[in-house]
Amino acid sequence: MANSLEFARHGDKRNSEFFETYLNRLLEERDRVGLTDMIHEIEAMMITVEPGHSIAYIAELALMTPYHYMVTLESESHLTHILRIDLDSPDLLIREVKDPATRGIFRSLNEVYPVGNRKPYSRYIGEILRVDNLHQVVELQRAREFRFFTPDDVRKLELPGNLAVSKPSPYTHNIIAYMERTPDEHRVYSLGVSRIDSAAQEAYEAAKEMQYQLGVHTLLQPVDHLATRVYSQNREVAILEYLSWSSYYYWGSYDIKDQNSSTNVTKSVHYTAESKSPAKVFTANNTPYFVNHLDGLPSPTETFVRNYGPRLHHIAVGVNDGDTDGMENIEYVVKVIAEQGKDFLLDVIGSKEEGLKQIFSSASEHSSLIIEYVQRFGQFEGFFARDNVAELTRAAGVEESLKELDAEARS
Repeated sequence: MANSLEFARHGDKRNSEFFETYLNRLLEERDRVGLTDMIHEIEAMMITVEPGHSIAYIAELALMTPYHYMVTLESESHLTHILRIDLDSPDLLIREVKDPATRGIFRSLNEVYPVGNRKPYSRYIGEILRVDNLHQVVELQRAREFRFFTPDDVRKLELPGNLAVSKPSPYTHNIIAYMERTPDEHRVYSLGVSRIDSAAQEAYEAAKEMQYQLGVHTLLQPVDHLATRVYSQNREVAILEYLSWSSYYYWGSYDIKDQNSSTNVTKSVHYTAESKSPAKVFTANNTPYFVNHLDGLPSPTETFVRNYGPRLHHIAVGVNDGDTDGMENIEYVVKVIAEQGKDFLLDVIGSKEEGLKQIFSSASEHSSLIIEYVQRFGQFEGFFARDNVAELTRAAGVEESLKELDAEARS
């Protein structure tokens, strides 16, 4: 039986007594009832884009990441494009509604937020987790008061019919889905008619040819971590909720005082390699927005959440340790991709001495998601250096759409 409490704790963030008490109780119960042993890696991440944007987003991802276009699943109202690296890493499911007038729960999660409303379909939906016994996992989770869409709801949402899909989290607005599969079986998503989309294939091939010409294809690794931003008051409950849904453990939290925020990391109990099952990171303000003016505190994370809503902020892609053309690999990757017209929010930060270098791209116009590149040196195993994460948090807080919104509010 797995022991989710055996892992070392990292960081300096002080948690509440409530958090520490229920962290132990929830993980002990999860282990005892068998959920930890039955829930495995992240199988896939689901993203929706604006109508007409999926082909351009496939091209963007094909250039900036190791993902390959595989197939398109066409249902009555949606196109779902499957992107894959291999079966040892999660897939990406890129969903697009055919009719811009289509309304639904995922769009409604965007519409109440100023920036989110501008692109009502652009959002990360959530993860699909592999399980051993779908029926048993769902019944155990329902007994713990977790809620799922009915099979009829899943059909109306046009999500794969072989998934059990949770209701959106009140804290992150993401869903969790479970899919039963043994490690030696192929991933199959039961949805619509399967075909190769000629436009997607053409855009993918052109982007991959450019990636090969630039020499980037040998330097990029699978997804390293997924970073969600939540309201300050929801930091602890969002972490505990995700640990309850998954087989992850609490790695630790760091207090980033000069940005008035904290970075909190959870990792898979079963897999040490993030490429197999990416870490889940939660970032939150230390204080709610309405008290920051009293102490002159910055509020980049809370500002993001208030404008976009609680949601995934970025997907981090690993970069191989080493050098290319006299530059560290991350510097080379950013240079050649920037030359293709992709903007970045800041220069590459960090150093070999600190253990890693990192950078944020600008938010995608198609999904509103940022791509982070991270290169670790030697045996460095962490997710950030303190100075790095402070600078990344600051840079994301002055992302162009937020600056435009602030200017509008003051005019």
